[in-house]
Amino acid sequence: MRATPFRQRAAKLEAMMELLFEKAANAIARAMGRPLSFLLCCLLVVVWAASGPVFHFSDTWQLVINTGTTIVTFLMVFLIQNTQNRDSKAMQLKLDEIIRATEGAHNALLDLEELTEEDINRIRMLYIALATHARSDLARGLLDTDIPEVSLR
Repeated sequence: MRATPFRQRAAKLEAMMELLFEKAANAIARAMGRPLSFLLCCLLVVVWAASGPVFHFSDTWQLVINTGTTIVTFLMVFLIQNTQNRDSKAMQLKLDEIIRATEGAHNALLDLEELTEEDINRIRMLYIALATHARSDLARGLLDTDIPEVSLR
């Protein structure tokens, strides 16, 4: 099936938006994670609080801080989620590389996050059984460092 010109333009637009969001999210995350940003936010709250008497602690005065903090919180949720997604992907790739590079490791454990919940639980139960076996070995005075054969089928 051929992509229509509309779909091609939509795909380009989506790619450009993703790139723009990624660059903006990275820049904002770097800026917001600095002590100066925290101090500026604290200063803003102090200035707002100090202006209370000038505005007679009116509803509008309260609405300013409530609206501002709500908007910032709403936007920060997306920024934090983006950062966590990126960090999670990077961590998963690092773990996958360790598994791949470790002699005797099961490459079937690579990319576990893409498996169904049922498959993950099946593999988890296997490792729970291995841990139980190792603990019983320790209780009998044996070492728990042997690597028993594991079938991930």
